[in-house]
Amino acid sequence: MSAWEVVIGLEIHTQLATKSKIFSGASTAYGAEPNTQACLVDLGYPGVLPVLNEEVVRMAAMFGLAVNATVAPRSVFARKNYFYPDLPKGYQISQYELPIVEHGELFITDADGNEKRIGITRAHLEEDAGKSTHEGLGQFSGIDLNRAGTPLLEIVSEPDLRSAQEAVAYMRKIHSIVRYLGISDGNMQEGSFRCDANVSVRPRGQEEFGTRTELKNLNSFRFVEKAINFEIERQIDVIEDGFDVVQETRLYDANKDETRSMRSKEEANDYRYFPDPDLLPVAIDAAYIEAVQQTLPELPDAKRRRFVDEYGIRADDADILTTSRSLADYYEDVAAATAAEAQGAANFIVGDLMGALNKAGLGIEDSPVSAAALAGLLDRIRDNTISGKIAKEVFEAMWAGEGSADEIIEAKGLKQITDASAIEAIVDKVIEANPGQVAEYRAGKDKLIGYFVGQVMKETGGKANPGQVNQILKQKLG
Repeated sequence: MSAWEVVIGLEIHTQLATKSKIFSGASTAYGAEPNTQACLVDLGYPGVLPVLNEEVVRMAAMFGLAVNATVAPRSVFARKNYFYPDLPKGYQISQYELPIVEHGELFITDADGNEKRIGITRAHLEEDAGKSTHEGLGQFSGIDLNRAGTPLLEIVSEPDLRSAQEAVAYMRKIHSIVRYLGISDGNMQEGSFRCDANVSVRPRGQEEFGTRTELKNLNSFRFVEKAINFEIERQIDVIEDGFDVVQETRLYDANKDETRSMRSKEEANDYRYFPDPDLLPVAIDAAYIEAVQQTLPELPDAKRRRFVDEYGIRADDADILTTSRSLADYYEDVAAATAAEAQGAANFIVGDLMGALNKAGLGIEDSPVSAAALAGLLDRIRDNTISGKIAKEVFEAMWAGEGSADEIIEAKGLKQITDASAIEAIVDKVIEANPGQVAEYRAGKDKLIGYFVGQVMKETGGKANPGQVNQILKQKLG
């Protein structure tokens, strides 16, 4: 690999979160019976005319402003001509020479921990095609046109990415931005967020790009990384064996963890683009852009910096807590409702809460422990009612729906022992029962303090205040 440099560009297709399609009033709701959400416009009937959904223009403008791009004062829809069974008109309405968004940027963290700029060439509006289905139909294929006409924003990066890891980091950043903006739900399982990856390799130090292949319809971060890594190795092997890489479109087979040829790669002239005669150019003035600008929320990078500056939490925790707007809001609600340290709240959310959510396959929006309830638990740690260890037991009970932290602590008798005389009596008992370890500790084996703490905690069922236990042990053993 050291002799080769990888060049990657991504084309991310983001389904916009409108209730109706880009050129018709048909519903975009997911999961309907096949062909029940496709009207005459989507079906390509002769004589019907497309009407642009104004909401998709607003959403595209929001994205452009969020990535420091130019929102074009004039953009044009074009017909992209090709024949495929799930494209009933024989062409797709897209944007070509004059897209709505151009020349943006965002920043990722590279493998060395440095900030790296990734250019965004363009983002253009287009309609989605339908879907071919094959399961349970024997030798036939079925066509479901529910997705036909669903609004997409295609986001095209510059070829600035140099590894599969960078590609995933860029894709995650775009995913986070569109969800923060509320312009897409980003649901990859439902096809709301997917990408095509253009991959090539070249000898390190060479300026000219190598021949690229396009990996089509990757719908998970893991598949993006695995598909790109496989394709990099495949291309290097092809070149080192004395052959040329063929420019083509390839599919990734997740079961075999390999890419395979799908078709030769089309060029723009293969699609015979021309302006759609049924749609007027989209004109956007400065007042419209200013109005959209006023609706932008605080974006992930700005929120991350604020969390570090305002709350004083670690940067890596701020990275995690700002991955989604809902998670960031949850953290801020907890921080506002508890007197506990902000870093302590971050630790509990990133560790215990997110671990439980991941195990249960839930999002933060579905957490059975509310922000207010978690704040109550953190307050009990702070005022020494319970120890951090007991807090984990209380959290599990809260997760199971057994009540608030106070109710569970009271019902289970989990209040921490803070009576110094009671702890001292137990420490004396432990020291008396372990003369050998006492001798070793006094001979310089300081690490044995952990053993004594463990014995005391065992005697008290984990309820003794750890700080007091440590202090009294050191006095007695010293």
